[in-house]
Amino acid sequence: MKLPLFWIDAFTDRPFGGNPAAVVPLDAWPDDALMQRMAFEHGLSETAFLVRTGGARFHLRWFTPRIEIDLCGHATLASAHALFAELGQDGDGVIFDTRSGSLGVTRRADGKLEMDFPSRPAAPAAPPEALGRGLGRTPESTARSERMWLCLYPTADDVRALRPDHAALAAVTPGRIIVTAPGRDCDFVSRFFAPEAGITEDPVTGSAHCTLMPYWAARLGRTALHARQVSARGGELWCELAGDRVRMQGRAVTYLRGAVSC
Repeated sequence: MKLPLFWIDAFTDRPFGGNPAAVVPLDAWPDDALMQRMAFEHGLSETAFLVRTGGARFHLRWFTPRIEIDLCGHATLASAHALFAELGQDGDGVIFDTRSGSLGVTRRADGKLEMDFPSRPAAPAAPPEALGRGLGRTPESTARSERMWLCLYPTADDVRALRPDHAALAAVTPGRIIVTAPGRDCDFVSRFFAPEAGITEDPVTGSAHCTLMPYWAARLGRTALHARQVSARGGELWCELAGDRVRMQGRAVTYLRGAVSC
């Protein structure tokens, strides 16, 4: 069996930036075990699989090298880019049905893609001892959503300077950790670690901004914010908090077009 595959760099306007995702369009779902093996083989943070269910509607699933996850921003952006730029999708909007509900993506006149995601606020919470030990520096404050820790530091340089002990972070529950600080040339910066999903550091994480945006919008008193993820690859997002939804804009570029034999 041969399947088409696109390797897309998301949240960037240039190859080798942002966060790479593999996108595999399907006519029908194969066994879950095969999709998981493919994601492991690709070795990227996420591989997205999609099946068309209507003219502009698709069922979308995301796999890390270790598990299937319930929400992924960069692989959703990559999937929309593959549809519009590589597969000739008509119109300027698509809807993805996912484990986290229906997610819309719109192609804007300026070339950005805008995603409509759920807001997932975090509430103040005392951190486990392993969190500070794993990050190597105790955060100023911490909050927790159902799926993630949100750890605040004083400056962007503090966030960039963190050298986590990933073995120690593997003991943290939930095992998805956002670190963030005010930005200098943007409104805020972040990094993201997800040991429970088999990801040491994710280059650019759309789903983390579902938690970052409620926090920073309240702190800064604005609902439209410019964010940077300051990983080694780096990437940027333009975000808006709209009630219980977060709209995220970003660009994407195709790195590779190919086929998978399996």
